[in-house]
Amino acid sequence: MSEKILFLFSLYLPFQIALNPSASVDLASVRVLIILLFLFWLSSGLLKKNLTLPVDRGSVLLYSFIFLAAFSLFFAENFSWGARKLLFLLSIFPLYFLFFDAGKKNRTLKLFRGLTYGSFAVSIVAILQFFSQFVFGIEKVYAFWGHYITPLFLGNAFSSAVLEHPSWLVNIGGKTVFRAISVFPDPHMLAFYLGMTAPLALIIHFSSKKKTSFFLIAFIAIFVATLLTFSRGGYLGIFVASVFVFTHLLRNVRLNPHFLIRALLGVLLLLSSLYAIEPLRTRFFASFDFQEGSNRGRIELWTKAVQTISEQPFGVGIGNLSLAFVPTASYRDPIYAHSLYLDIAVELGIPVLLVFLALLFTSFQNILRLSRTSPAFLGLLASLSFFATYSLVETPLYSVHVLSLLLILLSFSNSHEFSKNY
Repeated sequence: MSEKILFLFSLYLPFQIALNPSASVDLASVRVLIILLFLFWLSSGLLKKNLTLPVDRGSVLLYSFIFLAAFSLFFAENFSWGARKLLFLLSIFPLYFLFFDAGKKNRTLKLFRGLTYGSFAVSIVAILQFFSQFVFGIEKVYAFWGHYITPLFLGNAFSSAVLEHPSWLVNIGGKTVFRAISVFPDPHMLAFYLGMTAPLALIIHFSSKKKTSFFLIAFIAIFVATLLTFSRGGYLGIFVASVFVFTHLLRNVRLNPHFLIRALLGVLLLLSSLYAIEPLRTRFFASFDFQEGSNRGRIELWTKAVQTISEQPFGVGIGNLSLAFVPTASYRDPIYAHSLYLDIAVELGIPVLLVFLALLFTSFQNILRLSRTSPAFLGLLASLSFFATYSLVETPLYSVHVLSLLLILLSFSNSHEFSKNY
């Protein structure tokens, strides 16, 4: 696959336009693009008799996860809902092959640039969207975003569902604020995407031979936009990823003392910003208030999830969690366990959760080993640490943006392992 094509894809990913084949059906254009690129890659590899198929341990675990997700359809109460979710996973999954192939050819850092450019662009949109409410008023900006921006990037049916169950507003200190969402459906998925790409911008800055300020500015913009989502899970992800990566630096990587000092100051600056800015501090520490409304709601959902898992340890079937929780639910009702790990266990079963955890663990092992000799992999280490932490309290599995990004990062972490040419 051409490096330029994958670069443009990485750039387009956060801005993907929605297609509307019918009034009730939305289709992310990225999903169509992935299938076309995969067919091109597959036919080209077959014609040249040089098709690289990943068969390392991480890849096999990923294949097992997809296969078991398909197998869970046999347990689904509503087969059509499960089939739709499975088709979604299968339409995104080929990205793994495309970027794995690129990683084998040492194009990882170059493709990080495409992801960073796209993330920087949506960050600028998010920052402008957030501060525009203080100029034009929250009602006007909210209405403009809901009627003109959201349908373009999400589709008519999806945007209507988002507006029926909005998470766009937050109350901080008695004041209602329109959270940063950019062109994403909600602030949580935007925080996921930005938090996973911010380390890539920073690692490009430090890895570049010609030190330019652009990628440092991009990192700052992405970081600021992440804070403006007011996503407490995102703040927790930033905290854990920063501590984890810096601890790894101290223990395993031989670094220039000046670089180490700058890294320490950077980590302290990131973490202190969560405490120094009053609205962010209030929002972060509210995460530990179990009497707060949204926290009580999540605890109830986690309790319900654990109960469902104990009753059906092999899962209720992909796409059928909402029916297990609320029998009268409709397909687009945003009913989740608010934890990726609990969602997987409820829908797909405990064995599939163990496979998924093994996949993350294997990817972490690969990155940790590679980062001892190549600091560029520290970006991947921070990205997956952020994802694994934030996933404790949120479910990004069916987000076209976050799932695509996760598969890309997993492919890079595994592409330096054993593979076989056919």
